[in-house]
Amino acid sequence: MTDNARQTRTLAKAIEAFAGQVYFAPECHEKYAALGFGPSPATRDGVAQPDGVAYMCSRSGQMGQVSGEVVAAAFGVFNPAAVVPAVTHGWTIADPAALCQARTEGAIAQLHRVLGATPDGLDRALDLLRRATGNLAPAGRPMYAAVLAQGLPGDPLGDAWRLADRLREYRGDAHIAAWTSASLDGAEVGLLTELYWGLEPRTYIRSRAWSTDDLDAASDRLATRGLVAEDALTPRGHEIREAIETSTDKACSPIADALGDDADDLITIVRSWSNAIRAAHGYPGSWPVADGK
Repeated sequence: MTDNARQTRTLAKAIEAFAGQVYFAPECHEKYAALGFGPSPATRDGVAQPDGVAYMCSRSGQMGQVSGEVVAAAFGVFNPAAVVPAVTHGWTIADPAALCQARTEGAIAQLHRVLGATPDGLDRALDLLRRATGNLAPAGRPMYAAVLAQGLPGDPLGDAWRLADRLREYRGDAHIAAWTSASLDGAEVGLLTELYWGLEPRTYIRSRAWSTDDLDAASDRLATRGLVAEDALTPRGHEIREAIETSTDKACSPIADALGDDADDLITIVRSWSNAIRAAHGYPGSWPVADGK
């Protein structure tokens, strides 16, 4: 792995909980419930899980009131059979503007509660996050473009979160391009990713709404291609999955190029914030870096 690739992958892991905490913040769940969505349906390991409909519409609402089919395409790894009806129903409850406002306010509220309004390194992180995102082109990056269109909220820590969310979605878009180019579908890449991460098979992917029949069929396809055998990656399967990550790293090289020798500073700062958020049960402590999901 090149130094450039190592930096982009390490940065993605460092910012994951800081950027992704929006999906687990109790403050977000409460605001969505006030709009008419379901409350958090469960707590797992101390982390409040999101209502599925609120999750789908609050994240996709940054693109506007798009159809469920568009959302399924942009998210990539979720079962369209679950996404389409969830989004269709969600738009009968609230419009994108209300959801985006609730999403932003809830995310910032949790960050202030856990980190304080001005955590150590905030000014430096803001400078580096602005640099990292300054020249990222939105072409072919629908979710990155959606977050880009939201602008910055105007709260310093909220601005840092929004910039980190842009980096997260940029990598997610690149990741989808990589695994679709490898002729994989959402169920297949989810199964490969669990094994690549060393997770128990069919655990993480359950959050992507695939049925047992869907996963059985995807497993058969992976076995036929020689990528999986006896619930383990074959050498070829590991090669394919690592190539997907390498391709993703390469697509994110403009981030590392922009940061240069200062990448380690940003990694150190945001990793400390992410660790604090995990410790406060604001993000699942057992999850590796997300795949853009």
